[in-house]
Amino acid sequence: MISKSTPIIEALRSHPRAREIFAKHGMGCIGCMGSLTETIENGASMHDIDVEALLAELNALNEEVNKS
Repeated sequence: MISKSTPIIEALRSHPRAREIFAKHGMGCIGCMGSLTETIENGASMHDIDVEALLAELNALNEEVNKS
């Protein structure tokens, strides 16, 4: 499960479509150095993004993988 404290890079590695979810929510700096060290909560806060909505979509991707 992806949480607020999950590093952005870990979430990106969890599913190929995670990058799309971050971009959809306005986190276009996914390739920046911050993605290596920042948590999802910190990144969402810096970009004024609803972290709960972002987490819901990211975790839905992981549920797809777990069903397979």
